Amino acid sequence: MKKQTLIQLVQVLLGILIGVLCTLSVAHYRETRHLVKTRYTDWTKLNLILDLVEKNYVDTLNREGMTDAAVAAALSRLDPHSVYLPPQQLSDSEEELAGNFDGIGIQFNVPNDTAIVLEVIAGGPSEKVGLQIGDRLLKVDDKVIAGVKFPQDSMVRRMKGPSGTKVTITVKRGTEVIPFEITRGKIPVHSVDAAFIVRDSIGYLRLGKFSRTTYKECHEATLRLMEQGMTHLIFDVRDNTGGYMDQALLLSNDFLSPGDTIVYIEGLHRPREVYKADGRGLFQSMGLTVLISENSASASEIFAGAIQDNDRGTVLGRRSFGKGLVQEPFFFTDNSGIRLTVARYYTPSGRCIQKPYASEKDYAYDIYNRYADGEVFSADSVKLDTSDVHHTRRGRIVYGGGGIMPDVFVPMDTTRASAFYLACNRKATQMRFASEVFDKHKSRLLEIDSYPAMDRFLTGLNMKVEFPAYARRQDGISCTEAEWDQSASYLVPQLQALIARYSKLGENAFYKYYLPVDNTVEEALKRLK
Repeated sequence: MKKQTLIQLVQVLLGILIGVLCTLSVAHYRETRHLVKTRYTDWTKLNLILDLVEKNYVDTLNREGMTDAAVAAALSRLDPHSVYLPPQQLSDSEEELAGNFDGIGIQFNVPNDTAIVLEVIAGGPSEKVGLQIGDRLLKVDDKVIAGVKFPQDSMVRRMKGPSGTKVTITVKRGTEVIPFEITRGKIPVHSVDAAFIVRDSIGYLRLGKFSRTTYKECHEATLRLMEQGMTHLIFDVRDNTGGYMDQALLLSNDFLSPGDTIVYIEGLHRPREVYKADGRGLFQSMGLTVLISENSASASEIFAGAIQDNDRGTVLGRRSFGKGLVQEPFFFTDNSGIRLTVARYYTPSGRCIQKPYASEKDYAYDIYNRYADGEVFSADSVKLDTSDVHHTRRGRIVYGGGGIMPDVFVPMDTTRASAFYLACNRKATQMRFASEVFDKHKSRLLEIDSYPAMDRFLTGLNMKVEFPAYARRQDGISCTEAEWDQSASYLVPQLQALIARYSKLGENAFYKYYLPVDNTVEEALKRLK
């Protein structure tokens, strides 16, 4: 019993001793933790934490990964568009807007798990060795890319490379398998997707992005349309997410009168800068209609806002995205960089283009919420900030709160979307049908270089019989007579557009045949009557 009592006494004493040591340790921590002062004003706390990690972490550190993660996290706390770009992302981003890149010079799509060449860029490396529209891409060097669900962006990366380097592209042409050794070169990237006379003296120009060559491309395309008798231009920047601000300024300058304000920018460390038209634009007297959508952003909104606030033309469509933050690039020696927001864009009337971003979740889901709330289907559902009132040059009321609200609202058209049409869309049946038509009529299609010839070819196709039969055979999608009647006026022009782009007419043909079912263009044309 005495021995047990002694053990218990020792345990009690040990417990007291450990408690005293813990208390002393905590007291020491409380005493010493103030010795290193932390201040947010000069980043002391951040440096201290990184130093502590450096000296105390259990494993070897990946400094590169930690630095990239820390920078990305810090910038994400600023606004939605200040970003860190590691070397590869920065290179891809710069290349996309540069107006050219190193590659082989083809455009393709992947309708059925195999890439099909849609365009061979004139004078490019692929044209020089003999690649043709309709070729199926099987391999890039030794890597099989057909029939294996190979990601499209990975295909592009494998085909790109520095000028002067070689790549072997193996294609299937009919029943033949042909390898082509191609020497990569500089490939021009076009920002004008299409430009043609849509009716009488009305031209149509679709701009896909604001790259380094945008102003030159648009200016030259507009001059060509004027030579064909154009007096009014429908300028389509729907789904154009922007790009270089200077190109938006140059483009606006072409249409505005001397002294007209195009845009101004202002930020805490950037005093107000006002950009005005110099009066040397060649298209100041041309009729102008601008088309925008919920995916039109940044430079697109600068252009649309300048036209609207100066009462220079009519803006049609749906409220634009609302991206009005000015990013300035900063580059580092490891080929990475950041795009840091330094100012905001304001339209001539003083509207801030940027929509609110206090709630990260609301900002991320804004476009989704516009669909869910019915804004894209009805003007009555559009949420306008009626407390933020501005006036155009002629005194018309326009509202701030983010984005450009069009002068004429055009809802998204869902009236012709039958169950058959939606089922085909989900499986990209239309694209694969167009590919099959090309395979059957390749030699004839490749010879077509005029719209009358294309009209004759398309008229000869019995779409009402051939497409439903293809959809049933390939995708198990059945079509009733009533569903075809409901969808045909919408579906047939889409099929014609997808087929016509395989000809020498290219993307112009796609838009020319598709526009008759584009209700925003339809509204613009109706108003021009």
